[in-house]
Amino acid sequence: MTKRDYMNKSSKRGIFLSIILLFSILIITIPSNIYAEEVSVKSFAFEETTIIEITNDSNEQVNSFRIWLGSDFSFKSFKTEKGWIGEKTPQGVIIFTSSETIKPGESVKFGIKTDKVKPGINWKALDKGDNQISIGKVLPRELPDVVQNTKPKQDQIQVYDLSESIFRIVPEKPNVGSSIRVTGDKFAAYQEFDFYINSKKIGSFETDKDGHFMTTMKIPKDQKADRVDFKIIDKNGGEKKISLRIGEIDNRIPETQNIKLTIKGIPDVIHRGDFLEIFGTGDPGSAITAEIANSDGEIINSRTAEIDNKGNWKLDEPIIIALDTPFGKYSATITDGRQNILKHWIVESDKVIIITSSSLKFDPGEVMKFNGTALPNNPIELVLEDPLGKEIFSDIIQIDDSGFVEFEFPTTRNILEGTYTLIATQGKEKEFIFAGIGQLPSIPVNLEFDKLNYKAGDTAIISLIGKGSDIVSLLIIDPSDRQKGDTISITLQPDGRGSYSLNLDGYASGVYNAIVSKGNTKNTEMFAVGLQTGSGEIQITAVKDEYKPSESILILGNTKHGDVLVTLTLINEKGEKVKSKEIFAIKGDKGGQISDDSFRIPSNAVPGQWKIKAVSGSNFYDFMFEVIPDVVVTGMIVSFEGITNQPVIGDLFNFKVIGTQGSILLEISWCSGSLPTSSSRFWPMCRCFCRSLRCGVSSPCMPSSRRWRWSASATTPSWWKSTSRKWMPEVMETRTVSSPLIFIWT
Repeated sequence: MTKRDYMNKSSKRGIFLSIILLFSILIITIPSNIYAEEVSVKSFAFEETTIIEITNDSNEQVNSFRIWLGSDFSFKSFKTEKGWIGEKTPQGVIIFTSSETIKPGESVKFGIKTDKVKPGINWKALDKGDNQISIGKVLPRELPDVVQNTKPKQDQIQVYDLSESIFRIVPEKPNVGSSIRVTGDKFAAYQEFDFYINSKKIGSFETDKDGHFMTTMKIPKDQKADRVDFKIIDKNGGEKKISLRIGEIDNRIPETQNIKLTIKGIPDVIHRGDFLEIFGTGDPGSAITAEIANSDGEIINSRTAEIDNKGNWKLDEPIIIALDTPFGKYSATITDGRQNILKHWIVESDKVIIITSSSLKFDPGEVMKFNGTALPNNPIELVLEDPLGKEIFSDIIQIDDSGFVEFEFPTTRNILEGTYTLIATQGKEKEFIFAGIGQLPSIPVNLEFDKLNYKAGDTAIISLIGKGSDIVSLLIIDPSDRQKGDTISITLQPDGRGSYSLNLDGYASGVYNAIVSKGNTKNTEMFAVGLQTGSGEIQITAVKDEYKPSESILILGNTKHGDVLVTLTLINEKGEKVKSKEIFAIKGDKGGQISDDSFRIPSNAVPGQWKIKAVSGSNFYDFMFEVIPDVVVTGMIVSFEGITNQPVIGDLFNFKVIGTQGSILLEISWCSGSLPTSSSRFWPMCRCFCRSLRCGVSSPCMPSSRRWRWSASATTPSWWKSTSRKWMPEVMETRTVSSPLIFIWT
């Protein structure tokens, strides 16, 4: 072999080895995803918040996912989807794991919050054995445009920092068995949260679009009086808590061998018709005897009551001061066998309205009866509310010169049991009368403002009524449904009445809610600050265009501008005002919204065309409707309207028939009694129609016809109307009827 041949062979061998080495390097440096789809990661950022979306395009199941940042960034918080948990290591790595893996083709999202905007995120996807499936780094893109007014689903991820969420308990010193108000901000929007006392779940609530909530919870009676953690826990286990001490049950009297004998619930001045709940304290386990004497010292009543183991006593039945109780000075002697106390009061009358129920307790199905006196020759409005505060009946009664008031309400056997409230209003005077169905009544707590609308800086006078000497809580809720100021405690007078002056300095324009509560009972009243009249275009309507006496009217409507004052007035067929009320047109998406159900047709209403007038500044609107009889008429009543002595062609007249079900035959003839011919130029042109359902017309109204017959059936509406365009010299009726029917021939 020559030297040249040896060199050629060596050169070829070197080239071959170089090719092999280069090919090996290429194999090592080629990315693995050239050969198979793996895990793809996207991220979207807005300020310090970033959402990471992981899609498993590999053939393996992803069991955990790890992320970490560069040295210039750090994590502040993170959020996972339901079923996933996250853990931040001391090295700054967040490890997301789940019992449910990300299967091929599935995706999952995580949210993070960093100390700087738009961080680059390093990531690694692992299988169940912690073997790496894929690794990479992703740079965030801008978040896509948000669709407005779209409520997120409960299970959609929302990024928020729970450490920034806040909530508080009102009152700050709650008691065992009491109700508390819980309010908070900066939580996830439209999400459901659970409320806990230590490890016991008490209830749930949902936040609004701003992450705000306000709800009421009740502390269980078996809760131990001690320091506890109030917790709010989201669906992923994240929690926010505050620590407060829960006190003993309200009104608990320390056990002692010598508790002072007291009596409460009797004011210094009592009026006829007053409703008294008498209670007090005494030696536990004993009993008290109460003897009531008149001004002559004569015993007129005697009651007994047991003192419980906490030292409290209460008369089994409330006392109603009878309408015929003589005026003067009275006294009560209370004794428990060891101690004696004497209480004096005066019965007098400065009330305009004095009404009582015939019984404190009525059985379901029994007729509730009320009677009393009021200002003579003036109308009085009576409103009956059920135990839930819902109006179930109202009426306006005209009082005669005797001043006597009488009202009855029939009940059913399945009626809701509890305390019913009759509210009697005459002018500026208002009284509350209580009666129970299925149980003795208790005195609820009520409030009333001296005006509906105030100017900023005004002082609102709030009148309260409840149980004598009770301490009630007053809470103001602003137009954003947030508490305004602190909860206010008000002590009622011995007669159950109270008053509070609310300074409106710093109150912005809008509609507010005032909530007065005592224990589990509460009442809410609305008032406004800074509202004006001048609604712009205004429209109202009612759900029906015909009403019978005693029926309630639901009024709906809208105004061009929201948060304005509107006055509604009910006007009868004579143009006389029956009732007037000022309301709010609450601001909605499009102008103001009107809704009111406090109007009712009086029981003695005269049938005819009535109207409801809505006025706001220079803007007004009239809604017309019919009041129809609520009676069963026997026989036949026929009347004519619009007839003159010298009618001319084209005149219109009303022919009204009130009778009984069957058929009605209308025959039109000349003065001589003969029927006109079809060629007569005086022949009436007419058409027939029904206001509702189907007319029972047995023959068409055609010029060739000489007679018209209407047949009434059980499905025929109670009100028919037809229209004629020509006048006939004389109308004669022939009719045969047997049950209720009303229609108009016009």
